[in-house]
Amino acid sequence: MTAGIVGLGLIGGSLAKAYHEAGEAVLAFDTDRSILDFAMMSGAVDGVLDEESIKRCDIVLIAVYPAACIEYFTRMADYISKDTVVLDCCGTKRTVCEGCFPVAKAHGIAFAGGHPMAGTHNSGFKYARANLFHGAPMVIVPMDFDNIALLSRIEKLLAPAGFGSFSVTTAAEHDRMIAFTSQLAHVASNAYIKSPTAKLHKGFSAGSYKDMTRVAWLNPTMWAELFMENRDYLLNELDAYIASLNEYKTALEQGDTAALTKLLDDGRRLKEEVDGR
Repeated sequence: MTAGIVGLGLIGGSLAKAYHEAGEAVLAFDTDRSILDFAMMSGAVDGVLDEESIKRCDIVLIAVYPAACIEYFTRMADYISKDTVVLDCCGTKRTVCEGCFPVAKAHGIAFAGGHPMAGTHNSGFKYARANLFHGAPMVIVPMDFDNIALLSRIEKLLAPAGFGSFSVTTAAEHDRMIAFTSQLAHVASNAYIKSPTAKLHKGFSAGSYKDMTRVAWLNPTMWAELFMENRDYLLNELDAYIASLNEYKTALEQGDTAALTKLLDDGRRLKEEVDGR
């Protein structure tokens, strides 16, 4: 198999290392030539992904920002073989799918939206690792939900990454869910660390602080773009979150221990219902 990787950040770099470790040929493109050269020197990438070499790829994985993904796919569509499967790996799906689906249809390319549900608070090729996706979920947004053969082929082509499960959904449903499971968490963490008390926390913090602040350490440019593209769903989640916070604040202001206890117990119970013990 020959895999093409577009973008050698944390996600693209980890995909390159995973396919290389599985013994597959890896071609890659990155706008920063020094990163591409380093990836080739390290052995994770075998060659440059360009207009000629992309024709040899069995799968092309585009791991860049949404706007850049649409631009790259549109520019390279004329050179991609009809036998190649193309997936993006962006954190939102509506913008990418709306931009790429028409291009794929016009050129007869097998394209699907994708979102590997794995990552760390670090970014860049130097933090990439071959086992990043081992056991992780992979979300697929196909153009045609009845194309079972293509979905099966996608799973086989993604096997070197080691995903633990696959789910198929629409772009809108993906974005609605990701606003809660990922984006809201990043906003809450980023806002939480802005407390003036944060600078004084050393010696007074343990697991709870680390869990709450881990994703405050993010890539601002990337997350701002993702938040803006998904702002309708993210705003809905923020409204719900702020409303809940205000309930805790009101109970504290009124010295209402019973109300506060109920709020805490409701949250504990919901966590148990949603995720189990």
